[in-house]
Amino acid sequence: MRVRGWVYRRRDLKKKAFVVIRDSTGIIQAVYPEDAPGWADARRVTVESSVIAEGVLRRDERAPGGAEIRGEKLEIVGLAENFPIRRDASREFLLDVRHLAVRSRRLTSIFKVRDTVFEAVHEFFRSRGYHEVHCPMFITAAVEGGATLFEVKYVDGRKVYLTQSSQFYLEALIYSLEKVYTVAPSFRAEKSRTRRHLTEFWHAEAEAAWAHLDDMMRLEEELIAHVARRVLEKRRPELELLGRDLEALRRVEPPFPRVSYDEALSILDSKGVHVEWGDDLGADEERVLTMEFDKPFFLYGFPEKAKAFYHKNDPSRPEVTLSADMLAPEGYGEIIGGGERIEDKDELVAKIRRFGLDPDDYQWYIDLRRYGTVPHAGFGLGMDRLVMWLTGIDHIVDAIPFPRTVNRVYP
Repeated sequence: MRVRGWVYRRRDLKKKAFVVIRDSTGIIQAVYPEDAPGWADARRVTVESSVIAEGVLRRDERAPGGAEIRGEKLEIVGLAENFPIRRDASREFLLDVRHLAVRSRRLTSIFKVRDTVFEAVHEFFRSRGYHEVHCPMFITAAVEGGATLFEVKYVDGRKVYLTQSSQFYLEALIYSLEKVYTVAPSFRAEKSRTRRHLTEFWHAEAEAAWAHLDDMMRLEEELIAHVARRVLEKRRPELELLGRDLEALRRVEPPFPRVSYDEALSILDSKGVHVEWGDDLGADEERVLTMEFDKPFFLYGFPEKAKAFYHKNDPSRPEVTLSADMLAPEGYGEIIGGGERIEDKDELVAKIRRFGLDPDDYQWYIDLRRYGTVPHAGFGLGMDRLVMWLTGIDHIVDAIPFPRTVNRVYP
């Protein structure tokens, strides 16, 4: 047998040298007796050296991975210097050397789950007749509020911004493709230093013509259930290595509970947490609320001022919007935000002004309501937050290979 990989662990015991080798599939131990040709190299090889090991494979339940190689030859391809990461390394140090820390079995397992999550999202949308589209990263006006815009100087000196969301462009495309989605980065210059915020994050967004809030909520719960099933089906070893409660993921089946904003405030009051009517819920309030549920749930009917200007107000109760967030249980909080969009031109312009914005900054967006407007709805899913919850990890920085936060842009 011939194995190529990197040295994960190494130790000597009497007349044997034990070399544990890792590759993208896992780990296996190679044991070199002193009469093996590779004996000397097995004793001098260092952790994270790249090697090619040859020998005879044999089953041994005591060995890492349930099998081991009776080593014969060992070729050291790249002899590593003293590896800087130790078991007691702090989170900040591990982020400083993220280019090396990504080799850990824990992060490797998370990234494999992440790969399956992205695969499942694309699979779901295509199975539902959605067309994948691609939208610009440079924009000229805010989608989610001006305070979180990243300003960029364009090639001709104009001021532009990194996109906060592809939503407006998706809305434009429903007039030709009807059902569209994209999976792309979004950028928010938020000062938040919570365990669930990134300044650059991956966003799965969808918009559909002729759709209403209830249509989107059904689509969202079916999407999340599909992703959870795929992760359980394809990534059980990785979930077990991470210590994830598999039963928690098995419960992710529609229908998801639906809780109104008013009901949520009552629940929070009963827990000693007071929120003024009209205010949005923060991470702390969401955490308290999610501990009451054992699977994702919808929080709907947010007051107007708690949501962006493009959300349609409920005709039967104009002070609230036809919007809904999906919150993940176990304290994880919001993973999806969405709702019904304003389709009437005059209503949209009036609300833009009510929010203190200039309609001239949104002329092309308003144009969409001038030429064949239709009811439509959509949502945005935070992919990194979804990975964080599915893997059960405690901080979003580990849900993405190279996180960007309010205080970190290296490596």
